[in-house]
Amino acid sequence: MFKTFIISAVLATLTLPMLLQYTNAAEQTNIPTTLAKPVSDPSVLDADFLKAKINSSLGLTVVKVEATLVPGIALLVTEQGLFYASYNGDFFIQGKVYSLGSTVTDIAEKSLAKIRLEGLKTFENDMIIYKAENEKYVVSVFTDITCGYCRKMHEQMADYNARGITFRYLAYPRAGIKDRAGNLSQGFKDLRSVWCSEDNATALTKAKSGTGIAYRICEAPIEAQFNFGRQIGVNGTPAIILSNGMMVPGYQPPAQLEELLKNT
Repeated sequence: MFKTFIISAVLATLTLPMLLQYTNAAEQTNIPTTLAKPVSDPSVLDADFLKAKINSSLGLTVVKVEATLVPGIALLVTEQGLFYASYNGDFFIQGKVYSLGSTVTDIAEKSLAKIRLEGLKTFENDMIIYKAENEKYVVSVFTDITCGYCRKMHEQMADYNARGITFRYLAYPRAGIKDRAGNLSQGFKDLRSVWCSEDNATALTKAKSGTGIAYRICEAPIEAQFNFGRQIGVNGTPAIILSNGMMVPGYQPPAQLEELLKNT
């Protein structure tokens, strides 16, 4: 099981303070001897080695490993979210890491933008779409029925569409897939019912307006979309993915989103 960490990562300069160090890793975490040994060159990223060590140490399934701008530090895209680690796996960091140059930049965003766009392609036929008649922009939005700002955004769909903005919705049940008892969460079941409806766009509008949800069961990709969202940094709704792969968290009024899209 994934061990819970409450670790803050702050980058004051291009040197990253290490907040968590595993000493005597092989003895304390039962890491296989081959993984406990340092890599031959700690300045070289060995993705397979790092994946195996993080999995053995923490139980995290690493989907992708990316080098970052910080020497010796890799970005880990996992099934449980985004993290960082030293190339040799002796340091593990939870939180955002920023580059302080002429502007403050989240160093994960460039790598994540590509991962987001690649992942979105797998759900192109499984999104609920509200298409603008004179389409200028397309945004992909992770949404939940119970989210107040998601409802507010959806109430303004006509305004977004009039500005040429097409919405493509992906499901993100904020309560997760299962509740504490191990049963499917109500949020998951509600979103599945919407996605399984014959006219899911109308069903989603009704659900967000509070007029009820007809119970449906089918092979809807709710869990897959939720897991993908977690992998690419979504931790709340709405979360808006722009056409360049950058993510904008939170509610954006129609005029503000249009202006943002014009300058992207």
